[in-house]
Amino acid sequence: MAHLRSRHRLALAVPVVLSLTASLGFLPGVATATPLSAPAATTADGPNLSYVVNTAADHRTIASVKKAIAAAGGSVVIAYEQIGVIVVHSANPDFGRQMRAVRGVQSAGATRTSPLKAAGTTDEGAAQVLSAAEAAKVAKSADAGQEPLEADQWDLRAIGADKAATVNPGSKKVTVAVIDVGVDDTHPDIAPNFSASQSANCVGGKPDTTYGSWRPVDADHYHGTHVAGEIAAARNGVGVAGVAPGVKVSGITVAEPDSTQLFFPESVVCAFVFAADHGVEITNNSYYVDPWLYNCLDDPDQKAIVDAVNRAQLYAQRKGTLNVAAAGNSNDDLDSDALTDDSSPDDSTATTRTVDPHKCFDIPTQLPGVVTVSSTGVKGAKSYFSSYGKGVVDVAAPGGDRYQIPDTPSGNGRILSTLPNNTYGFLQGTSMATPHVAGVAALLKSKYPWATPAQLQLLLKVQADNPGCPAEPYDGNGDGVVDATCVGGKHVNGFYGAGIVNALRAVK
Repeated sequence: MAHLRSRHRLALAVPVVLSLTASLGFLPGVATATPLSAPAATTADGPNLSYVVNTAADHRTIASVKKAIAAAGGSVVIAYEQIGVIVVHSANPDFGRQMRAVRGVQSAGATRTSPLKAAGTTDEGAAQVLSAAEAAKVAKSADAGQEPLEADQWDLRAIGADKAATVNPGSKKVTVAVIDVGVDDTHPDIAPNFSASQSANCVGGKPDTTYGSWRPVDADHYHGTHVAGEIAAARNGVGVAGVAPGVKVSGITVAEPDSTQLFFPESVVCAFVFAADHGVEITNNSYYVDPWLYNCLDDPDQKAIVDAVNRAQLYAQRKGTLNVAAAGNSNDDLDSDALTDDSSPDDSTATTRTVDPHKCFDIPTQLPGVVTVSSTGVKGAKSYFSSYGKGVVDVAAPGGDRYQIPDTPSGNGRILSTLPNNTYGFLQGTSMATPHVAGVAALLKSKYPWATPAQLQLLLKVQADNPGCPAEPYDGNGDGVVDATCVGGKHVNGFYGAGIVNALRAVK
């Protein structure tokens, strides 16, 4: 299955942001293209791959590069001229190298390592579906004014979201787009708040706005529906409640429709641009971009992926969209000197490599301006699976932890939310923490409608509660082995960033 989850950086990660910016030549006036002629026409045959070709964002350059693409044996799928990103298919095995030598091309590379076929996320483990009998048992424990299954939603109470809903449930003028495997908008808890006009299917890099195109292809593609419910499940006397039950939620599908559910770069580029152009205020990104867990800038293909996705998410920021992403479920220290990546590429044969997370980036979470989210359990401690890192994690939120057990009817430490086909279930992961932050950001945007993405990120940090680094060595699963080391103080640290978000404080 794809890698559903997410993460980020911004003000707390200036060194990485600056190195990323400098490495990719995003600063104005930086010369990044070698003035060479277009490649000679090629007839070489190889696997049909998808590529991103990144150019200067002007019509003349893009027109010239399109001619070079054709000469090199490529076909343009779509050109996002506003950010200078062209999605291309080509069976020329030398296509990437040839395009990097073209005048006006700033980076170019393959977005996958295996051939295209008909049609990553960050949850930890499979969904635990709540049976009808179990749901009836939970409903008996509901207090007056609660949703039927809210007694099992310890996460809402942990951040004061239940009380916040009585103060300000959020504005219908604010939309959170769930960039994911699809959202089942027919679910009775999602339907009241769903925005079809801001939804699409971006698989392959080109938006399809056909009605219903955003829905999951089957019940196994449940991740996006769960996330959407966490954000904005309506308080309508049915099922569960979301963190911001008064805001709108939309779905932008980017996952491959097969069992892999991979999130390829061209699909994610499409999603960020679509969200920005359709007035979305916040995007939720509970995944990492496949096929590389970490994209190293010394590899031309991986550099082109980082370049393309970063251009798209920066474009969204400039249009007023705050992007929130998960930190990941590898229990990695994203501020360490070296990490082991044994899962990349995940669309073909993975190899084991050692990477420096300051030079090899998990995207979109480590891109500039993106809010990176770590996960906590019911006790407020870092979830055993959650990645972390001082200067990388911005804020934390409940994402579940099977080792931290709540006093609820089901006694389940995971997060309960919506699933396709009008069902409910538990999941855990930084995938589940991220929508809590997106929901609180939506409440802040509702209260401060003119706030910019940077201002919203600052507000998220200001209202957060930071428990500080644990006094005892961290042993997430209780096996007597230290699993992670927290660096930092009470105000900012590697486990929680600026702290655990607080919905009640956000609305007050």
